[in-house]
Amino acid sequence: MALTREDVRGIADYARIALTEEELDEMTTYMNEAVEMLQPIREYDLEGVEPTFHPIGDLSNVMAGDTPNAHGRSLDIDVALSNAGASQGRTFRVPSILGDEGGDR
Repeated sequence: MALTREDVRGIADYARIALTEEELDEMTTYMNEAVEMLQPIREYDLEGVEPTFHPIGDLSNVMAGDTPNAHGRSLDIDVALSNAGASQGRTFRVPSILGDEGGDR
């Protein structure tokens, strides 16, 4: 089923996009081409396939714990600072982004 100019006008109004008559014609053609490209998907046999509403399903916490060396992947402080342009104690020293008021932080 092809989208009409009125369908596209409604979509544009809903999205608060102002389209000229020429743009409306172009967008109608473009959107119909996009829908046509998706047509092969409609041919899949989906009988008995449960809908998926989230790409990772019921997976909950996928993040590792926020602990140092939780998986042995963190760098030693000396190694991390060895290539720093400037360091101060155990931290990187970078130019202030707020002007000259506070100097380097």
